[in-house]
Amino acid sequence: MPVRISPSILSADFVNLERDLNRISDADLVHVDVMDNHFVPNLTLGLPIVQRIQEVSPLPLDVHLMIDDADRWAPLYAETGAYSVTFSAEAARDPRALAKTLRGAGARAAVAIKPGTPVEPVLKYLDDIDMILVMTVEPGFGGQSFMDDTMPKLRAAREAIDASGRDVWLEVDGGINDTTILTAVENGADTIVAGSSVYASKPGEGTETGPAERIAALRAAAARVA
Repeated sequence: MPVRISPSILSADFVNLERDLNRISDADLVHVDVMDNHFVPNLTLGLPIVQRIQEVSPLPLDVHLMIDDADRWAPLYAETGAYSVTFSAEAARDPRALAKTLRGAGARAAVAIKPGTPVEPVLKYLDDIDMILVMTVEPGFGGQSFMDDTMPKLRAAREAIDASGRDVWLEVDGGINDTTILTAVENGADTIVAGSSVYASKPGEGTETGPAERIAALRAAAARVA
């Protein structure tokens, strides 16, 4: 199956968010980063904004929660109609129970791990989750550099997923561009989050490529090694 592209609107223009959602309509998903300034040192948007994004987005929402108390808050994001809700393994008291709750609310359930968190504990939940997100930067801010030392975890996750026979997606998020996407896909990723490399130019900035062209370029790069 072709690699899925999920542009992160963290790099979009929040004042013109509906416009920038429509500029990525050629992607597969919309990656929505929710940060609470506690779990990570940044504050983005919350439940009411995600609900409104859900109402106007041309694509399914891939909601990534970087927040404390995921057991309490994640189900509310699933109830917005989000296609997928990712919670951080480090912020959940009972990941298996939370994943079942998210599925019960109609969302795909996903677990994210920080660069310093081992992947092995998450692999115990393959029967209960739909995606693993391996962070390839420290969560909190866009525009960071891709961390190659996260690739052994990505490979371990791919091997475990393949051995299980489960339809569990493997996503990477952080520092993705035309070069690093090759590394991510070669090591097993099938779903790619890209923010600053998609929203690199703004409307009216001359001949620079826009989001549609950047999405196409990422797809082409991934296809060479998928």
